[in-house]
Amino acid sequence: MANILITGGTGLVGSNLTKLLKEKKHTVRILSRSPENRNEFKWDISKNYIDEKALENIDYIIHLAGAGIADKRWTDERKKIIIDSRVDTANLVFKKVKELEIPLKGFISASGSNYYGAKTTTKIFEETDAVGDDFLGEVCQKWEDAANQFKKINISVTILRTGVVLSENGGALEKMKTPIITPLGSGKQYMPWIHIYDLCNLYVKAVEEEFVGVFNAVAPEFHTSKSFSKTLAKAISRPYLPIAVPGFLLKLIFGELAVILLEGSRLSSKKIIKEDFVFIFGTLKKALDTL
Repeated sequence: MANILITGGTGLVGSNLTKLLKEKKHTVRILSRSPENRNEFKWDISKNYIDEKALENIDYIIHLAGAGIADKRWTDERKKIIIDSRVDTANLVFKKVKELEIPLKGFISASGSNYYGAKTTTKIFEETDAVGDDFLGEVCQKWEDAANQFKKINISVTILRTGVVLSENGGALEKMKTPIITPLGSGKQYMPWIHIYDLCNLYVKAVEEEFVGVFNAVAPEFHTSKSFSKTLAKAISRPYLPIAVPGFLLKLIFGELAVILLEGSRLSSKKIIKEDFVFIFGTLKKALDTL
């Protein structure tokens, strides 16, 4: 069994992952700004501080820390927070691991499915495709660069480019459960998605198996905003209105942030499947029926 340290361990993915790892008899520690129990250890990015006890005998670090992409409008200040909360945290952990010569077995980091840019195309993106030339591409590139520096000290790195995470409590799905379900904008943009249980199992796989490299952490079934909305409406027995929320209105409300609602491409999950990963929730209907 492994000793695992998680950054961002109290968030949606982190809390579910912690529970699953413990069920599998792994030991989990969490870095927190305000530790509340014996499994939580203090860190303070502004002071370059990590409680070194958190790193004692640690085998893996799972990096989930990062300010929510869709939580607030993208002002210049907010963009800086989005990037710094991912990069500076990884840099601090790297600095401490290197300084203390921690013999990590692996550094496992989240990244975003918008690595390839927020755009709607006919292309199905694979892990070898180029980074996008927009803000989201920049975020993901810097995020992954911060993770990949662990390779310099001979520590293996796994990166999961994650789609919209579907969970029973919290996350994007909760916001989608409006009284009337409608598509957004053109309705033709794709929505890469993954069930929280499958995503957590991917992190477990990175701990328990030789699962190293960059992977698109998305379910194999493709959906547009229109087909997703129809499936959701049926699953939660709410009316579906085919008239989409206009793009100009979303831009008015959310500003530049609206691009993540109005644009989206398909991502291939073939690389993960070739690694013998079996999706428990490979179809949207099955995923929503459990949530």
